[in-house]
Amino acid sequence: MNANGWFQIVLYVALLLACAKPLGLYMARVYEGRSPLARVLDPVENCLYRLAGVDAANEMSSRQYAGAFLLFNLLGLLVVYGLQRLQGMLPLDPEGFAGVSADSSFNTAISFASNTNWQGYGGETTMSYLTQMLALTPQNFVSAAGGMAVLVALTRGFARREATTLGNFWIDLSRSVLHILLPLSLLLAVALVGQGVVQTFSPYATASLDEPVTVQQPVLDATNQPRVAADGPPVVRNETITTQRIAVGPAASQIAIKQLGTNGGGFFNVNSAHPFENPTPLSNILEMLAILLIPAALCVTFGDMVRDRRQGWALLATMTILFVALLVPTVLAESAGNPALTALGVDGNAGNLEGKEVRFGIANSALWATATTAASNGSVNAMHDSFTPLGGMAPLWLMQLGEIVFGGVGSGLYGMIVFAIVAVFVAGLMIGRTPEYLGKKIEAFEVKMAAVVVLVPALFVLAGTALAVSVDAGRAGILNPGAHGFSEVLYALSSASNNNGSAFAGLSANTPFYNTLLGLAMLFGRYWLAVAVLAIAGALAAKRTVPAGPGTLPTHTPLFIALLIGTVVIVGALTFVPALALGPVAEHLAMVAH
Repeated sequence: MNANGWFQIVLYVALLLACAKPLGLYMARVYEGRSPLARVLDPVENCLYRLAGVDAANEMSSRQYAGAFLLFNLLGLLVVYGLQRLQGMLPLDPEGFAGVSADSSFNTAISFASNTNWQGYGGETTMSYLTQMLALTPQNFVSAAGGMAVLVALTRGFARREATTLGNFWIDLSRSVLHILLPLSLLLAVALVGQGVVQTFSPYATASLDEPVTVQQPVLDATNQPRVAADGPPVVRNETITTQRIAVGPAASQIAIKQLGTNGGGFFNVNSAHPFENPTPLSNILEMLAILLIPAALCVTFGDMVRDRRQGWALLATMTILFVALLVPTVLAESAGNPALTALGVDGNAGNLEGKEVRFGIANSALWATATTAASNGSVNAMHDSFTPLGGMAPLWLMQLGEIVFGGVGSGLYGMIVFAIVAVFVAGLMIGRTPEYLGKKIEAFEVKMAAVVVLVPALFVLAGTALAVSVDAGRAGILNPGAHGFSEVLYALSSASNNNGSAFAGLSANTPFYNTLLGLAMLFGRYWLAVAVLAIAGALAAKRTVPAGPGTLPTHTPLFIALLIGTVVIVGALTFVPALALGPVAEHLAMVAH
């Protein structure tokens, strides 16, 4: 890769860190009830509280907060499921799409409610405008806001002393949407429309081909199945294609929040590789910045709300180091290309351009792949399935670390804080002292809940992958044999269990088996963790603050950053290295040997 590619990567990281502080401080003011937009948005906020019967002065215990969070997500899940099933009878369906199947609707409803946005369907061939706008786009806002609310509750757990409440879920949810996600989405959507991203209610367009194409189409019988000749081969007919149907729709409004909310669900099937979703280099960098913007800024918000900004910067530094450490190998692996193709006479200096948009190139494709899997975003501007084995392993491992390297809005940071709790616990064991974090003693209950957060996603990744490759229904969806096919299944379960949503592709996942398996992985991967985090928040809020002493481990120093990185890497390595050895590592060795 040339110097220009490295310059673009350095510029991206610099812009991200530069934007983190002002936005982080703004969000801290929002959650403390001092929003700079209060004069404009407070009347709207108060009107919503009156309509919903919410008492803004009534705070919730950790159990009440968790109950409200789960109830709200359940209602959203049911709405998304119902709108998909009834889609064929509802308006704003210019292409006349029928209702979505039960298993696909189940998967998509859980996917968008849980902020995963895994898509086993093609958006422009499955979902009507109404479903995209009324079912999917609102969930992009509220699922992201739910994660932010849980983080704020955990932050209050550290900031409060001998308290029984963590705030009000409905207030935190509303402020996340009204004061943060909605204004940023409006700004980004306008910018994307200015770059050529489509935003229209017009029906799909039809274009005439300058060069008609003749293709063979199967002849269908009365049951709509391909007709088979007496000697076995399917019956086909030649058909000349003279027109092309071009999908359009209200895309920009959904794309803005899908990136800012680390949702990632694409309006079009090829996601942000589509020229109508991501048409220019400027739209590309704006969307990439949007992916990590709020997760990075929330570190600053956390430090400000616990009244020690050094803690937030330490967490941000940890995330950035891990991000860069996995970004560089991805870039190098994709720049090196495939030696098997080089042996056939392909220019190895060009790198691996298979599955990538030439207008973005290797640098921006590798950067996007790393950013989208570091965050639980899942949008793509290149085909991860076409990456080299080691180039694809880095994004895969980023998900398996638990989506804590920036991660989802809210969920990424509270996952990293859980790892910080594990790190101070390990440090306490080393010196025989009860560990402390931000002045709160970390005791048995917090460590048990932290273990749940760390181990539950890993359990569903490994157990789900084992099940999928062991049963006929799972193996039937694997289109590539050998190590690569195993990597595709491992990637799918890693993406679902860690609420990412991206796919290696090459796996027929829109089947009853995978829709059900991945739906359950997304369900438990989101909600078990959130409930455990809220339990930690309630336990911490009830404790008094312990003054720092000679045995207290400072948690804002380079030493602690190194300890935290080591904890994350060691847990990830111990958990997933055997599975990675069966997939991308074995594939890389086979590629080199060939």
